[in-house]
Amino acid sequence: MTVEDVQTHIKTASEDTTEEFKRLFHGRGGLHQAWKHLTIDSIDSILSVALYFEEALEDELIEMLVTFTKDSKYETLVIQRRYIKGTTSEVLVGKLDEDIYVVENGIKIKLNLLNNRNSGYFPDMKIGREFVEKNAKDQRVLNLFSYTCAFSLAAKMGDAYEVVNVDMNKSALKTGMANHSLNGLDPRGTSYLSYNILKSFSSLKRKGPYDMIIIDPPSFQRGSFEATKDYQKLIKRLEELASEDCLVLACLNSPELESSFIINMIEEFAPSFKFTQRLKNVKEFESADEERSLKNLVFKRQS
Repeated sequence: MTVEDVQTHIKTASEDTTEEFKRLFHGRGGLHQAWKHLTIDSIDSILSVALYFEEALEDELIEMLVTFTKDSKYETLVIQRRYIKGTTSEVLVGKLDEDIYVVENGIKIKLNLLNNRNSGYFPDMKIGREFVEKNAKDQRVLNLFSYTCAFSLAAKMGDAYEVVNVDMNKSALKTGMANHSLNGLDPRGTSYLSYNILKSFSSLKRKGPYDMIIIDPPSFQRGSFEATKDYQKLIKRLEELASEDCLVLACLNSPELESSFIINMIEEFAPSFKFTQRLKNVKEFESADEERSLKNLVFKRQS
C-alpha cells in the first residue's frame, strides 16, 4: 500500500464523518501490513495521526496528510510520534484549543491530544460502553481501572443508580469528574476512589455488592498491573463483590492473550459466573486476527 493508497482510503472513509469520532485508518489491525504502525482519526474538524514506529515513508506520508488536511473539511492536523519517548505531539496544520473533547454517541469525553501517549480516550471500547449504557438502568456499578471514567459516563447515561470509579491515577480521576460535569450529569451517586485495586478488596466489598462490574485493566503497566499474573487476583475476589445476578464485562487488550485466558480463569475461580458472549468490535477497528484484538467478554452470575 502506497502513500497514495492511504490518501484514497482516508478520503473515502471521511466522506460520511460527523462531529463524532471515527477511525479512518487502522493499520494496527494488521490488514495493511505496509502501514501496521499507523492510525488516523477524525475528531470533528481535527485529523489526529499516530505513528507507533518510525516509517520509511514517514516524510512522504506527512506531506500528503498536510496537503489532504488543507484541501478538506479538517482545520487541524496533529501527529503523535509515539515511538519517540518524552516528546510531545506536533500540530502541523491549524491549532488546538486547550479544552477539546471527543463525541461518542452524544457523550463528550475530554481529550489531551498533545500528550504523546494516551489522549484520555480509548475509541476501540465504544461497543463496550454501549453495552454498559444499555444494561445500567437502576444498577450499582463498579468500574475498575476507570481511568478518565468513560464507562461511568455510559452507565450514568443509562440511568445507573450508583457508579463507583476506582483507579490509582488521581489525575485521571480528576479528568473523570470533569467529564461528568461536561455532560451535565448529576454528581450524586458517583464516586471516585484513588485505590490500588489489588490491595483494596476489603474496602470495595464494604461498598458492595455490585450489580455490574467492569474490569478494564491495562495489559501491562509497570508497578501497577500485569494481566498474565494479576488478572487472576481480580477474578478470585469477584464473587464476594458481586450481587446474586451480577453482570460482568471483562476486557482484555493484549494481542498475546486469547479470550480463553479469561473464560477459563472465571470458570475455575468464579464458577458462579457463566460466559454469555463476546461483544463485536467497532467495524473500523477490524483485525486480521480477532483473537489479537480487543476482547470484551460478558459473564452473568447464575443464582
